[in-house]
Amino acid sequence: MTTLTSYLSRLFLILVFIGAFSMRSASAQPGGHLVVSRSPNFGWNLAFNLEIDGRSVGDFVRGRHYQAWLPAGQHVLTVRKVPYVGYVAPTSTTVNVQPGWTYAFTAMFDSQLIFLKPLGAWLTPGEDWQNGWPGRSFPGTGID
Repeated sequence: MTTLTSYLSRLFLILVFIGAFSMRSASAQPGGHLVVSRSPNFGWNLAFNLEIDGRSVGDFVRGRHYQAWLPAGQHVLTVRKVPYVGYVAPTSTTVNVQPGWTYAFTAMFDSQLIFLKPLGAWLTPGEDWQNGWPGRSFPGTGID
């Protein structure tokens, strides 16, 4: 009986160490920084809803923006107008996130069409540093 208990406790400890190591290596995977801002001429009474890979991350009104770290790989960003009055189809943009890069978009609303406009070139980690990033810490929610 003692041998069985000893064997099971050793097996349990081995599984705990394997699980801790795999969680540590999974969280160490680098990702990219996503920033989505709202165009100043978007409309005073309108907001936009942002979805990342089909999951809503929030509604953004005047003066607000979204930022978060995304794991490396392909992601689909979808925006739609809020409130849902009339028919305005959502639009989607695919982003292939590279580790350490920053991806900046502006949500635009023009002629009943809402879309994400990329803000020029993507920034490398060195360019981020030259521009003063990270200038301040942001809450875990990503909403500022």
